[in-house]
Amino acid sequence: MLSSVRRRTISREDRLDRVFGALSHAARRAMLARLARGPAMVRELADPLDMSLPAVSRHLKVLESAWLVQRTVDGRVHHCSLAVGSLQDVERWLDLYRSFWEEKLDALARYAERRPK
Repeated sequence: MLSSVRRRTISREDRLDRVFGALSHAARRAMLARLARGPAMVRELADPLDMSLPAVSRHLKVLESAWLVQRTVDGRVHHCSLAVGSLQDVERWLDLYRSFWEEKLDALARYAERRPK
């Protein structure tokens, strides 16, 4: 897992690329959805996915490299939890476009309201 110091040295665009890349796979999104309910062991993340533990581990490494998941190891047990920092980066990026889309949707609503039924 990359440290928070390393995270700061990577450009914002590279961080977003990693996050969106990590979110591009359904299994990784399912893992994040599970972790949104609370921490879980790797086995708990693997069970509903019908994939091997090594495959789950590879997906978790992608999520960790995007700073979406934190993993702690206690002996042979790996505990995973959701890390919100990268999701906050995505939210800030989306905010840049939010006013644009809200304006377009408001204009569409005004148009639809003016049209005769």
